[in-house]
Amino acid sequence: RELGGAVTTLTFDATDAAARDAAVAALPPIDCLVNNAGLARGTSPAQEAALDDWMAMIDTNIVALVALTRALLPGIIERRGAIINLSSVAASYPYAGGNVYGGTKAFVRQFSLGLRSDLAGTGVRVTSIEPGMVETEFTLVRTGDQAKSDALYKGANPMTAEDIAGTLLWVATLPAHLNVNALELMPVSQSFAGFAVARESRA
Repeated sequence: RELGGAVTTLTFDATDAAARDAAVAALPPIDCLVNNAGLARGTSPAQEAALDDWMAMIDTNIVALVALTRALLPGIIERRGAIINLSSVAASYPYAGGNVYGGTKAFVRQFSLGLRSDLAGTGVRVTSIEPGMVETEFTLVRTGDQAKSDALYKGANPMTAEDIAGTLLWVATLPAHLNVNALELMPVSQSFAGFAVARESRA
């Protein structure tokens, strides 16, 4: 509503190749691509995880992002625009149960840096945004458990969707000569933990 005709909204399944192609064809020329679609499924250790959950995360977090980026890249280069990819602190800091999700977000980070290398001299800016704890419905979808989702955020004062949106806007509206390569964000209450060592039990 605030931006009027400057924004076009489309609803489609980013993992559906035909739907992606139709969406790209329906878009007007764009200056900034924000690859925000992402999915985390399950919290199980790798040996107990469902392969379908892994493949869904790969299809959403990697395949869809790569396909949309490639389809829109010629126009973004022509307009000397920007690409902002949503990665995660999980790209850098592993956690139990984060196996494939963390792997997909590490791909997003490295893909963003690779794009920067390939696009040198084109004027296109590329940024990897890497948030930590943000209170959205994302965790509920990941765990499938409202109580677990509520417990995760209780007393933590996490970041909000508005915090991340404000960061995206800031990156997107920086002067054309300035690029933020990667930006890691956490609430003050969250930090990367130290190494953990599992000790053998002694009878």
